[in-house]
Amino acid sequence: MRIVAVTGPRQTGKTTIARQVRRRLEGVGRMCWYVPLDDPTPNESDAPGLLAGVDAIPAGSSQDEQWLVEIWERARRAAARPDRGLVLVLDEIQHIPRWSNVVKGLWDGDRRAGRKLRVVILGSAPWQMLTGLHESLAGRFNELPTTHWSLGEMARAFGLTVEEYLFFGGYPGALPDGSVTERLVAWRDHIAHSIVAPAIDRDIVGLTRVAKPALMRQLMDLAPRYSGQLMSYNKLLGQLQDAGNTTTVARYLDLLSDAGLVTGLSRYTPAPHLGKASSPKLNVLNTALLTAPSGYTFEEARADRSFWGRLVESAVGAHLFNSRATATRLHFWRDPPDEVDFVVARGPHLLGIEVKSGKQRATPGLDAFRRRFRSARSMVVGTGGVPLNEFLSLSAEEWLDET
Repeated sequence: MRIVAVTGPRQTGKTTIARQVRRRLEGVGRMCWYVPLDDPTPNESDAPGLLAGVDAIPAGSSQDEQWLVEIWERARRAAARPDRGLVLVLDEIQHIPRWSNVVKGLWDGDRRAGRKLRVVILGSAPWQMLTGLHESLAGRFNELPTTHWSLGEMARAFGLTVEEYLFFGGYPGALPDGSVTERLVAWRDHIAHSIVAPAIDRDIVGLTRVAKPALMRQLMDLAPRYSGQLMSYNKLLGQLQDAGNTTTVARYLDLLSDAGLVTGLSRYTPAPHLGKASSPKLNVLNTALLTAPSGYTFEEARADRSFWGRLVESAVGAHLFNSRATATRLHFWRDPPDEVDFVVARGPHLLGIEVKSGKQRATPGLDAFRRRFRSARSMVVGTGGVPLNEFLSLSAEEWLDET
């Protein structure tokens, strides 16, 4: 009886899910309207009856709260027909200013009146950005977060090998048709202009308070280049052209993480406040964000062992971050000269992970980690350990529980 909110980064399948559900509902005789709020003139086949006998939104006009109310009222009338009911899917809800206040009032009215209207909202941003920090919608929504496509999903849908998945990442809509130069250029442009740019301009700057948008964009340009590496906030700040301070950079990195772009992992320590004060380890949350701006072709990336090693490590970090549960935290560990690539922590469960993509070597970091934390488990991913394709086939929770 709640609104279903499907949220997550761009191109993670939210619209595809909604359209598949609409077809299934219509297949069993249920009415479902799909309304893309970034398009003021929905296709009649997506919302049969929505536009019938009603003037479309005037040319040049934009969607606003009143337009959303009108759509909702039409859905109410359609749902009131005997034995019909209706599911209303509102895609890209963030395009409506102050949408949460409007939806809250309309939904409360529907519940009081017992209307047969069910609502699904889709948004290309995390829940806290969509609703605002001070907006209380408790009890009205069931949130279904989506995340970047996994290796298994990309392999089943598009036949990608693990190496191709590492390079092209988990953006299904961005896959190039072949590996010719022209298609690679189009793929890189798609990542830059259809994913990264709108994620920053619409999903972050458009929904949260960002005092220095130019600094945010520069940080997004810079951070993927250092994926898999520790970078102090001062060093990051020193490479940015816009004025700012370390607190601002740390906050902007958190926003990029919320948007599913790049995150900064903190050092693992039993005292969390000490870990927060450490230099972050940067990690892209989709490897296409590292490879697309690099200029490498697939073959060139494979030939550069240093670059490919960072790509493998970034893929492992992105998989752990994207597949972890809410209560699970992802860190790195470092106590010079020893370090561990990733630490997965949930309550009393602790797992240290070392990634190896070259020759088999000793793991002094894992040995030191186990000596420091006696109850911790450990594993090697890649050379001499769990094969990469096998590791990417299970979630962070499954590896944490299995070990």
